[in-house]
Amino acid sequence: MEHAIRRSQPDADVVIVGASFAGLTVARTAAMRGLRVIVIDAMPGPGARIHTTGILVREAVEEIDIPWRLTRRVPGVRLYAPNLRSVDLFAPGYAFFTTRTAALLAWMTGEAEAAGATILWGHRFTGAAHAGGLVRLDGSGLAARYLVGADGARSRVARAFGLGRNRRHLLGVEVEFEPPADFDARFLHCFVNSRFAPGYIAWAAPGPDTLQVGLATACGRPDLDGFLAATEREFGWNAMKVVGRRGGIIPVGGVVPRSAEERVMLIGDAAGWVSPATAGGIRLAFRWGRRAGALLADHLQSGGPDPAKALARELPAFRLKRTMRRLLDVAPPNALLDVVLGTAPMRALAQRVYFHRRGGKVDRGAFEAWLDRQEGDEARRLPPSGEMPG
Repeated sequence: MEHAIRRSQPDADVVIVGASFAGLTVARTAAMRGLRVIVIDAMPGPGARIHTTGILVREAVEEIDIPWRLTRRVPGVRLYAPNLRSVDLFAPGYAFFTTRTAALLAWMTGEAEAAGATILWGHRFTGAAHAGGLVRLDGSGLAARYLVGADGARSRVARAFGLGRNRRHLLGVEVEFEPPADFDARFLHCFVNSRFAPGYIAWAAPGPDTLQVGLATACGRPDLDGFLAATEREFGWNAMKVVGRRGGIIPVGGVVPRSAEERVMLIGDAAGWVSPATAGGIRLAFRWGRRAGALLADHLQSGGPDPAKALARELPAFRLKRTMRRLLDVAPPNALLDVVLGTAPMRALAQRVYFHRRGGKVDRGAFEAWLDRQEGDEARRLPPSGEMPG
């Protein structure tokens, strides 16, 4: 059900379509700088339908301060070959953070509203056009000095204004299990397997309340059931209770060409702010969302440069990661992956991929001893459903 909105000239400095990670980050930053901000979203409330795993890299939590109660720290990666032989990867000071994703989006909504932004739920974007120096949305007549499309990989804002579209995607699916008591929660469990996850990986991520198991593919339909069956003996998925399912597409083609026009710009997944190699986009949504909000304020309040043009000069080109994407899409045979995954060069490459510049050589024995001293045996286990992580 859409909200009726009265006409005014204008109703807001900025209207943002999509209460996404990127949209809410822009909303909070722009509102804190004094802009009148309205966010519209077709969903009935924050986190109503989740299409992301919500796993954060360390760099993402360094961009914005997130309440600890919404996350679970996962310090290591256990990387499996197709034959399920594995290597353990760590980097001192590094960790991944799984999240209560819906609760995180609700918290971000509250932060944006506290800064002065207005969030309108149940309001679907159907189109917009330039009128009298403003951008006016179809149907409601809501008018703004600037329109921001933060509405995902299949952006309606992009279609309405003939902007660039995401052309390359991964298709991902995930099931959430009630967590078993003995699952090793020190690790983000990642599976390289060209049969079930060509062009990407499968994963088992210990979340704050659930165990998230999924995969994404660069071609074909994801066969999560086949993956679960192939790994049932080692992990015992059939004994776990399913408590949720989700899926969606992940753009991996890099920043879209022509992501803006006069008084309109795309951000987040709509603009292709996702690493073509790792398919990670939340950190970029936080970092460049804040920058976009600041540039919007500079432009609308002080006559600063056009925010879209300024941002385009700063965004990463992803040249190396686009090359890596092409290599990943080749999907080498599983027999080859079984041979090379445990070798020193592949271990070094994996350290670099997962931990970036912090992924140098580590003393794994010393790290595990430190982990045990800090967290004890409970570090190896997921908390019972509904409890907070330690």
